[in-house]
Amino acid sequence: MKNSILIFSLVLTGTNGFKFMSNWKLPDKIDHVEALKLQERFGDKKLVVITGTSSGLGRKTARALLRTEQYHVVGAVRDIDKMEAVAEIDDFNMDNFTPMECELNDFESVRNFVKNLEEFKMSKPVDRLICNAGVYQPSLPYAKWSKDGHEQTMQINYLSHFLMTSLLLEDMAKAPDPRVIMVGSVTGNDNTVGGGGVYPIADLKDLDGFEQGFSNPVAMADGYGFIGAKAYKDSKLCLMMVSLVMHLKFHKQTGISFSSIYPGCIAESPLFREKRPWFRKFFPVFMKFITGGFVGEEEAGQRLFQVAHDPRCAKSGVYWSWNGGPREDRGLEAIEKGGQISGGGGAGGGWDSIYENDTSAKVTNLELQMKLFKTSTEVTGADWPDFKQVTSPCPTLQVVGTISKAMVQKEELKRMQDRPGFNEDGTAIRVSKRKKVVLVADKITTGVLRNTVGRVARFASRRVLGKIPEAALQGSFEEEKPLNIETVLPTTPVETNIEEPEIEEISEIIADLVAEVPETAPDAIIKESPEATVIRKMAEEGIAKADVLILEDAIANQVFNGKHDNEESKLAALVDTGSQ
Repeated sequence: MKNSILIFSLVLTGTNGFKFMSNWKLPDKIDHVEALKLQERFGDKKLVVITGTSSGLGRKTARALLRTEQYHVVGAVRDIDKMEAVAEIDDFNMDNFTPMECELNDFESVRNFVKNLEEFKMSKPVDRLICNAGVYQPSLPYAKWSKDGHEQTMQINYLSHFLMTSLLLEDMAKAPDPRVIMVGSVTGNDNTVGGGGVYPIADLKDLDGFEQGFSNPVAMADGYGFIGAKAYKDSKLCLMMVSLVMHLKFHKQTGISFSSIYPGCIAESPLFREKRPWFRKFFPVFMKFITGGFVGEEEAGQRLFQVAHDPRCAKSGVYWSWNGGPREDRGLEAIEKGGQISGGGGAGGGWDSIYENDTSAKVTNLELQMKLFKTSTEVTGADWPDFKQVTSPCPTLQVVGTISKAMVQKEELKRMQDRPGFNEDGTAIRVSKRKKVVLVADKITTGVLRNTVGRVARFASRRVLGKIPEAALQGSFEEEKPLNIETVLPTTPVETNIEEPEIEEISEIIADLVAEVPETAPDAIIKESPEATVIRKMAEEGIAKADVLILEDAIANQVFNGKHDNEESKLAALVDTGSQ
């Protein structure tokens, strides 16, 4: 009795009653074995990829992540030996840390890194990608080139991270809380003193350098002369801009959070190793006691760790910053505390001082953002995954969508034939031969239906819906002008391999087919309809006999078998070399 009640209740709830079974599958021995390996290697930890973990900000961030025992960190580094030495010095838990070679000066090395990562992690998705590694070469009087022939600063700081993100994006979409974090800089944000008050200023202009391929001898994104400091600032501007582009393009479809950060001026970082000795000595003093923008490596690492770890930082499309030490009235207190005091500015402030900072107009320039994404894709050869639009799980909507899909495509073909659109040079877009075949098949079919079932439907429609109100028909300020375009049929003869007897045979087949149409069909169809004339013209253009056979089959299925499948899929087998 209980079983009967259960079955009856499931029937009453409809198909949704069995929805919980939709993801069931038989146990897989291989999946089970891999699951054991994954559990042994990662446990319940999240998988984080950080570039540049052998020094500076990346090193401190990796250590902060490992201390929580909640992450397995993969360090993408150029020098494995150096990384292993640093890991030993900092007492990294090597059970949760894996160094992997990745030379950002070489796109092929980036691709190999991702391949090695995929083998290592098996089916576990990447939860965090932190694009941190960078170089700063302000003293160079000339550009240095990567293995791919691009200026090194831009490739290491931006282009290789752009490529790496494209390679990992599809995998990251499988993670429950995925985040891509770009390490930006105040120098790339010209709405600040550090970014807008010190020459050179970050400015991509119209990205002429990227449009030209950004290869030797083109050393700058804007296509102009090389300045080492500007190359760094431009690369950080690119990172901040592309973070917003990816947010717009991919966040809703994938759930991946995209953000950029400025952790503060790490004046004692190895980033400045290529500066002159006097600069490395006095710059930290200046930042600590004059501007107040100084942040130590340890604190900066904690800030980057926070964006990867803090649930509040799962928000996408944000440029994260922190309120730290004040820039004014630092005085004796700043000296006593070594520049580490709380307030609005650089160091200090703690975990809760994080906030959503404003970016400059250059960063938020949507048109330039899209151009940057396009040209960067061309320069790197990135192949972005095609994520499907999120659809409703409603079964009713899915059924209705399936039924209406073919109808929508058919009606669009009619609309496009009436107004086919124009090419860039102003000439009319020609309707392809495949689409012509679909249109002819549809005209013959609907011509029959319109004069049989259609008459009844139109009569019922007029009775139920009534006439269109006059107010809806009036109100246009101009009469529609005739569209002056070339005919969609070719005006010049096309070579054909079809002999005259074959053309006659095709006409006879269509005539026999139409002869079976009910008597209510119009005489124009029974004799030789305009559709049949178009078929003849198409044959004269050079359509292969196999194409016509497909057409006949499509018409027969629609008229006599009542099948209204997607016509475009029926014609996918067309191999006519001229079907463009």
